[in-house]
Amino acid sequence: MADITAAMVKELRDRTGAGMMACKKALKETDGDIEKAIDKLREMGLASAKKKASRDANDGKVVSYIHAGGKIGVLVEVNCETDFVANTDDFNNLCKDIAMQIAAAAPVYVSPDDVPQDEIEKEKQIQKEQLKQQGKPENVIDKIVEGKINKYYEEVCLLEQPFIKDGSVKIKNMVESAISKMGENIVIRRFARFKIGEE
Repeated sequence: MADITAAMVKELRDRTGAGMMACKKALKETDGDIEKAIDKLREMGLASAKKKASRDANDGKVVSYIHAGGKIGVLVEVNCETDFVANTDDFNNLCKDIAMQIAAAAPVYVSPDDVPQDEIEKEKQIQKEQLKQQGKPENVIDKIVEGKINKYYEEVCLLEQPFIKDGSVKIKNMVESAISKMGENIVIRRFARFKIGEE
């Protein structure tokens, strides 16, 4: 069993932002392996984020963002559970990042659940036709279409989009991290994006 030093705990805290006791526990469980402890904390954070996701989020902020010399504007409502969290820098920075994402990536919906079923079916039909014309065998078409629908969600659904500042992270991952860090459920409720000259 490795000795868990204060320096190890500090390094893990600096790298993850997790509490001291959680860092100590993760290091003990991974025999002092910092990388494994980071994974452990991530798992713990996601588990607690899932638990918190069922709680009501009735506070929060409506945030605006204006881009490109006033040519694009965004309003987004992000909810949390208390005004205490709504007024923290972490929450406000998250809201700003989300608003910038909407301005840059132009999502249409918040999540895949919001996409109308008939729109998904229409997209599937288009993809199937294209694949048939490319001569793909019937038995693989459905599998390919499923992958293409996931790609479609990444284009039109905010939560599925890769973050513009870091493509390895999706917006839903950012929200999950924020939930585990701030200890409250956080929900992107709705947004509106305006672009000059757009219908």
